[in-house]
Amino acid sequence: MAHIVSVVNQKGGVGKTTTTLNLAAYLAEQGKFVLVIDLDPQANATSGLGIAHAELEHGIYEGIIGQKSMRDVVHPTAHEGLKVIPATQALAGAAIELVNVEEREHFLRKALLEIRNDYDYILIDNPPTLGLLTINGLVASDSVLIPVQAEYFALEGLGQLMNTVNLIKENLKPELNVMGAVITMFDSRTRLSQEVLEELYRYFPDKIFRSVIPRSVRLAEAPSFGKTILGYDPSSKAAKAYERLAREFILREEGTV
Repeated sequence: MAHIVSVVNQKGGVGKTTTTLNLAAYLAEQGKFVLVIDLDPQANATSGLGIAHAELEHGIYEGIIGQKSMRDVVHPTAHEGLKVIPATQALAGAAIELVNVEEREHFLRKALLEIRNDYDYILIDNPPTLGLLTINGLVASDSVLIPVQAEYFALEGLGQLMNTVNLIKENLKPELNVMGAVITMFDSRTRLSQEVLEELYRYFPDKIFRSVIPRSVRLAEAPSFGKTILGYDPSSKAAKAYERLAREFILREEGTV
């Protein structure tokens, strides 16, 4: 049965989608069967894997509402062992349509029962909000992974996110676990990045991944070519960082670190 992980941060521009895609690619490179679910109406994870979302007829929205089988909306990617359920334009209206529906927070969790045994890991790229789609992602998940940018406002909103996670644990999903935070866009030359890192170690004792993702032009370029950093520049520092993160992720998930 797949370990389902929500990659979430309501603050935009922190490397959430970048982390989802590149972690997924390197988990697949490690021999794991991985599914990425693009739950963000912006569909950046979809286009970042080389899929033209505007041309798709069906995606995660149709799978969630039961219009399509979840297996019918799975797409292959350029990486062996990595598949994706894309976002389409229809997803933008989902939060509004589901507002008055009974058990609206559980739609994704129920839909994933069909395919949960097909993968080792399912990574959910959530919208940069704490709305109904993100709540669906969290309720469907076993764990939460939080990308945090190494910059001045990094901790702004983190408390709000943790409050939301705690509310979901108390009311909807008691077993939801915070796997940890991943530091992104880290610049070792600046004092600020070091200070943010130290502050996060205080905020999340034993919950910070040791693999730190550096700020990288190559990493920023890769999505415009519809590629992960593994497919775009596997010898770059950012690629090596995500490779280390995938290995650490597996060890943490298996409980060996």
